[in-house]
Amino acid sequence: MMATKPPKPAPRRIFQERLKITALPLYFEGFLLVKRSGYREYEHYWTELRGTTLFFYTDKKSTIYIDKLDIIDLTCLTEQNSTEKNCAKFALVLPKEEVQLKTENTESGEEWRGFILTVTELSVPQNVSLLPGQVIKLHEVLEREKKRRIETEQSTSVEKEKEPTEDYVDVLNPMPACFYTVSRKEATEMLQKNPSLGNMILRPGSDSRNYSITIRQEIDMPRIKHYKVMSVGQNYTIELEKPVTLPNLFSVIDYFVKETRGNLRPFICSTDENTGQEPNMEGRSEKLKKNPHIA
Repeated sequence: MMATKPPKPAPRRIFQERLKITALPLYFEGFLLVKRSGYREYEHYWTELRGTTLFFYTDKKSTIYIDKLDIIDLTCLTEQNSTEKNCAKFALVLPKEEVQLKTENTESGEEWRGFILTVTELSVPQNVSLLPGQVIKLHEVLEREKKRRIETEQSTSVEKEKEPTEDYVDVLNPMPACFYTVSRKEATEMLQKNPSLGNMILRPGSDSRNYSITIRQEIDMPRIKHYKVMSVGQNYTIELEKPVTLPNLFSVIDYFVKETRGNLRPFICSTDENTGQEPNMEGRSEKLKKNPHIA
């Protein structure tokens, strides 16, 4: 089998931003043609396999994914015949959908099959045609994924054993990277002064229970909009013309990103960039204290 040139990795800043957003280790990446149940045609994405999730980006430089696919419950991976020359085509059969994938060449198709089967079955597949060096990488990823799952299970067990304090609710729940304990006015200023860092901020609502999202869109001219996110039981409801209820705040952010096809991007402060604001970052790792001054 001929060795192929591996795709060049994303620049370090892009890698760090993606890692911060996904919070999962990167195992493999490259271009994929993807056709999900809701797609009319194949979409061309730069794709990353992180943990047991595929993250899809519009291109190699995008830091915000526009779609993702959890493959931990993969039922099977089936190869399909392709009429296109030098093209690998296969399907991921999941409990709720079947996803069609195509690669730009057969070599990368073998690599994708190898990495996907390794992380979902927790064993290196024997029916893939890979070079010795590529097989070694599969074994390395297998050990990393086993270790990650053990650490995740241990962390979950510790969280269940601990009781929440009186001042906070669910203190161990992390917050999305674009959450800042700032006011409506401060969020607007952050978006206006630093458009390159993103255009969507999650912030506290007017009480200790609810939240708001502030966005900045440039259509004919820059516009600022605010959306209420209400805490309802264990879920969160975005107050739209047709309200949307989601299980957590990460899903709320995902909803805005997907509905705008990636035009809305979470506002994330880089360590080497100065936003001109000094928001309280502690709120990312814990729920909010009551603050009557936050709008």
